[in-house]
Amino acid sequence: MDNKILVAASIAAVMLMYSCGKSDETSAVVTEEIELPRVEVDVAHAQEVPQMKEYTATVEAENINNISPATPNRIKKIFVEAGDNVRAGQTLVTLDSSAADQLRINLDQIKREYDRAVQLLEIGAGTQQQVDQLKAQLDAANSQYTNMLENTVLTSPVSGVVTARNYDPGDMTGNLPVLTVGQITPVVKVMINVSETDLPLLRSGMPVDVTFDAFGEEIFPGKIVRLYPTVDPATRTFQAEIRISNPKGRVLPGMFARVGIDLGSKNNVVVPDRAVVKQTGSGNKYVYVLSGGRVSYNRVELGQRLGDSYELLSGINGGDTVVITGQTRLADGVEVEVITH
Repeated sequence: MDNKILVAASIAAVMLMYSCGKSDETSAVVTEEIELPRVEVDVAHAQEVPQMKEYTATVEAENINNISPATPNRIKKIFVEAGDNVRAGQTLVTLDSSAADQLRINLDQIKREYDRAVQLLEIGAGTQQQVDQLKAQLDAANSQYTNMLENTVLTSPVSGVVTARNYDPGDMTGNLPVLTVGQITPVVKVMINVSETDLPLLRSGMPVDVTFDAFGEEIFPGKIVRLYPTVDPATRTFQAEIRISNPKGRVLPGMFARVGIDLGSKNNVVVPDRAVVKQTGSGNKYVYVLSGGRVSYNRVELGQRLGDSYELLSGINGGDTVVITGQTRLADGVEVEVITH
C-alpha cells in the first residue's frame, strides 16, 4: 500500500512539473503575440502656405524671320553662321545674279527706247500712245528687275541672332529657308504648361521671376502676356506665354528657363516630412493616421516642401494625429502603442 502511494505521489509531481513548463511557454507566446508596434505621433495642422509655383521652359525668340528668295536660285555666298548676331538691313546671303543681269540689260534697252520716244514726241515726230506704251513696259521691267535683285541679295529685316542655317554655298534653294533669324531684343519669350487647377489663378499682365542656369541666381523680370484657351489632350495642360525683358540680348533662344509665379496663399494641411511614406514600386505617398488606437493608411497628394515639413493638398485633415516613426511594422487597421516622451 505504501508503495502505491509513493508511485502516485511521484506521478503527480512529474505532471505538476510538466504543467508548469507548458504554462511558462504558453505565457511567453501570448506575451509575444500581444506586443503592439510602438510609434511616435504628431498632429497635422492647417496654415497659410504661399503658393509659389515654378515652371520650366525653353527660351524662344520674340519673332522668327525665315530668310528665303521668292524663287529658287543657286547660293553664291552665306556671310553668317548659326549663333551670329545680325543687325537690320545686314546682307546675309548672295545668290546667282545671272537672271538679274539679263533683266537689267532688258530694262536698259526699254529705257533707251522710252527716252527716244519722248524726244520724238517733243519735236512732233512721235505719238503719245507710243510713249505711254513704252512707259508701261518700262515700269513692268523695272518692277521685275527690282524683285529679282531683292532675291539675289538677302538681308535681315530685324536685328537678332541666326538660329538656323540650312544650306551651303553652291546649293540650290528649296523648301527650307536659307537662314532663320530670331529677334531677341528688347524681349524674348517662353511658353509654360499650366494645369487646369492653376489656370484660374493666372491672368494677363501678372509679373513673374525668371532664372537661368547660365546666370546662376540672377532674376530676370517678365510677365504673362497671353493665356491660350485650348487644352493639350495628352497632358491636360494649357499654355501661357511669358515675355522676358532682354534689352542687352544676354538671354538666347534655347536656354533653359525656370519661371517662378506667386499665386497667393492657401490654407492647407502641413505634416512633418517623417510622416510621409512612399509606397514601394510606385510614386504614391501615404500617411498613417491614428484614431481609436489603430492606424489607417491614407493616400496623400504632396504640395511644397516647407523645411522639415510637407504641405498636403489632399488626404488628411488638420488636427489628425499622424505617425512619424515606426511605420515599417504598420499596415492599415493595425493597433499600435504610442511612445510618449
